[in-house]
Amino acid sequence: MNNELLTGKNARLTTKNEESPDARGTSPQNITVVLPAYNEEVSIGSIVLLTRHYSDSVIVIDDGSSDRTARIAEKAGAHVIVHEANKGKGAALKTGFAAAADLGADIIVTMDSDGQHNPSDIPKLVAPIIDGYAEMVNGSRYLTHQDKNTPIYRRFGQTILDTATKMNSGLKITDSQSGFRAFSASTKNVFRFNARGMAIESEMLADAGRSGLRITEVEIGVRYDVDGSTMSPIKHGLGVLVMVLKDVEFNRPLYYFTAPGVLLWGGGLTMGVSFLHNYNAVGQGLNFGPTILMILLIIVGTFMALTGVLLHSMSAVARKTEAA
Repeated sequence: MNNELLTGKNARLTTKNEESPDARGTSPQNITVVLPAYNEEVSIGSIVLLTRHYSDSVIVIDDGSSDRTARIAEKAGAHVIVHEANKGKGAALKTGFAAAADLGADIIVTMDSDGQHNPSDIPKLVAPIIDGYAEMVNGSRYLTHQDKNTPIYRRFGQTILDTATKMNSGLKITDSQSGFRAFSASTKNVFRFNARGMAIESEMLADAGRSGLRITEVEIGVRYDVDGSTMSPIKHGLGVLVMVLKDVEFNRPLYYFTAPGVLLWGGGLTMGVSFLHNYNAVGQGLNFGPTILMILLIIVGTFMALTGVLLHSMSAVARKTEAA
């Protein structure tokens, strides 16, 4: 067993020198699957074994687990990278993408390691990249609106997160929180990998949208009876929403500041016109409270609108500088 330092003192790489059974077909593309894992000893072994049938390599990033996740994944034939401390899903994916590139991956597939995703969906997930008309493929539970297994509360929260993510990324994606995706290896430097939790899914879409990647979706299945999350869906959803809105604030200020500012300014202006009409028509004087509200709406609305325009101009200059 070879231990190799990969990302500083907090990660180590363990590889098994054996070939996986080949059942994935004859594609010339090297397909590497990245599995972030945190205390997934129950499911990780079977997921690795199944995934190896549809890929050239499987990389498991044990993100500070306190159980036998790393040991079981290694015995199942995965390349195992261990973060000594829990760094979050974004950092795990960053480590996994770098390791996949080192292994010569042409296509990188990300999957959840709790058993929700079916590895047999990998071939259709990578097909658009192999065929050359996509650089990123999003696995969607809702592409044809036929997923009857999603609980109503999940679907409601999903709709809110999808809307916020679309506003941030500019992409028409039907399942913004999917962790089952495929990427051309050439896209690995597009992503920031900053988000610690599940907000990484929305962050990656925002990065892909701003970079102009060719993106498509394919339908996947999902199991909810194996959901091992210990966080309540409401807390999880709110956490993701807050992170997405923060990202919108910095990356799409016209949505975050200018659009609401214009609405506030319009509301104040409408109130002012109404006051003038009442004054001219019936001689009604201005009431102190509504007048102050009108002035505040106009001032705050104008300030927000101009702030959004200024931030948008600054971000455009920053992007041009980075591109140069």
